[in-house]
Amino acid sequence: MNLEITLRVNGATHPLVIDTRTTLLDALRERLGLTGPKKGCDHGQCGACTVLLDGRRVNSCLALAVAHQDAQIVTVEGLAADGDHLHPLQQSFIDHDAFQCGYCTPGQLCSAVGMLREVEAGWPSAVSDDLTASHVTLDDEEIRERMSGNLCRCAAYANIVPAIRQVAQQAQEPLRTQQVGKEAQP
Repeated sequence: MNLEITLRVNGATHPLVIDTRTTLLDALRERLGLTGPKKGCDHGQCGACTVLLDGRRVNSCLALAVAHQDAQIVTVEGLAADGDHLHPLQQSFIDHDAFQCGYCTPGQLCSAVGMLREVEAGWPSAVSDDLTASHVTLDDEEIRERMSGNLCRCAAYANIVPAIRQVAQQAQEPLRTQQVGKEAQP
């Protein structure tokens, strides 16, 4: 059965008539021409199709497009703030050579953006020392655990983890500066 829907992707509205069984991944790639999200396993196990759905990372191969009409969908094509500046994670992946063939890179980037938001919100992971802590320290083990749903067949993990760590440290720097300032006050 076909249904008329509207998807909001990367800040633009797209009216579509699609089969109700169409996955979000297929709608993005085949109907909207957004080829960043990749079809890897088509079973939600590799993460190549990861996009941000209302700011949270989602395997788009497991999501039906009709279920996400009112959501804000962001693909790797929409991560950059404008056409002139890359998202800090995109730049860090380049700086750290955190990709080889590049097939998994869009999903890795979207997942990393979502993961950093989860950390900022204080969500613990399976390797977090204190599940009730309000602040999560992103060490390499924590990053690996949180990114474990995204596979890289080329094994660029050795560069992906430092790329993410650098951006996480840069994001936490203003917080450290504020805390040091508060401690110095009489």
